[in-house]
Amino acid sequence: MNKTVFSEADILLPDLKSNDPDFTKWAVIACDQFTSNPAYWDKAEEITSGALTTLSFILPEAYLETEREASQKAVIEEAMKTIPAQLACHKDSVIFIERTLSDGAVRRGIVGKIDIDAYEFDPAKKGRVSATEETVLSRIPPRVEIRRRADIELPHVMVFYDDAEDVIMRYLEVVKAELPIIYDFPLMLGGGHLKGYKVEGKYLTELLSRIKGYEALMGNGAYAVGDGNHSLAAAKAYYEELKAESPEAAENHPARYALCEIVNIHESSIVFEPIYRILKNIDVDDFFASLPEIGREIEAHFAGQMRIAHFPETHPLDVGCMQNYIDRYIAAHPCVSCDYIHGEAALLELSKAENSIGFLCNGIEKESLLSYVAKNGPLPRKTFSMGEATTKRYYNEARYIK
Repeated sequence: MNKTVFSEADILLPDLKSNDPDFTKWAVIACDQFTSNPAYWDKAEEITSGALTTLSFILPEAYLETEREASQKAVIEEAMKTIPAQLACHKDSVIFIERTLSDGAVRRGIVGKIDIDAYEFDPAKKGRVSATEETVLSRIPPRVEIRRRADIELPHVMVFYDDAEDVIMRYLEVVKAELPIIYDFPLMLGGGHLKGYKVEGKYLTELLSRIKGYEALMGNGAYAVGDGNHSLAAAKAYYEELKAESPEAAENHPARYALCEIVNIHESSIVFEPIYRILKNIDVDDFFASLPEIGREIEAHFAGQMRIAHFPETHPLDVGCMQNYIDRYIAAHPCVSCDYIHGEAALLELSKAENSIGFLCNGIEKESLLSYVAKNGPLPRKTFSMGEATTKRYYNEARYIK
């Protein structure tokens, strides 16, 4: 039994030289990106045609409820039978990665497995790994069904940890010249560059010792899911099924763990940006008349004007107070809709439209994310965003779950 929540894993990768251009065809961006841009996925298919690729394992959300959904599911089913045998297994390994983003910033991370027993997405429960967003339960069963049939997992899960002194990453920076480079290649379609170092032997022992020390210091709330929460929630639900069938067998089952990348929240390349709200098809005067005279103060913009709106104090965060009230108002006024906007300039421009109100609200400072989630549970939906679509994780490493 592992002594740490995060630990080494038997990692599957194509058996290629580290700089082989076929790695570019192998790694594909997370399936929940470019959902309104099927042309992106057309291009990805063109690039990967006939190649060993993670695109064979995923269902881009852009394909959902289209004629391509069924055909891609057939591709996935065939890939699960044939591709795993073509992958090389790096046993008991951790991979230190350097992801160069399209703007030149470098995001460092560590790929290994995380103990699902330590993860909770139920707001009423505390875990050493916490969800940062509300989990939509209806999205879990379809993902569990896929996991039941799968032999391997190919996750895009990113998990944050809070190491202000950079003890863990600083060690890897010192020793990386001694580590073998396992891949070093450009990511397709503007994704930047990905370089991975295999951590093993004495270097792995020291790394896990530092991680163990961090986890002991932090206790509950040591980790918070930054991306891929619903994938991790599906892995949790599937593992709970296995435990219900046989607790003894589940104890050491590969599905007890999930492959992920852990990233220090203090990485300079991690930037949180607030997500703003705009209400459309709304009676502006009626909305302001419905608000209390005192409360949480948030900038409201409409018809080229600005005024301070006061929202009832129903949540620790500004965005939570505002969202709670907006939800209640829309329930009483079904003709009103709420949209989520990235960027202040875009919000101000959209708020000039007739019968619209835009709100510039604070999100959350990244340094307080883990402590907030440990104390209060998941954030309100759409609290913050992290960079453009092309900065998201690419599917690359895999692992057997059967």
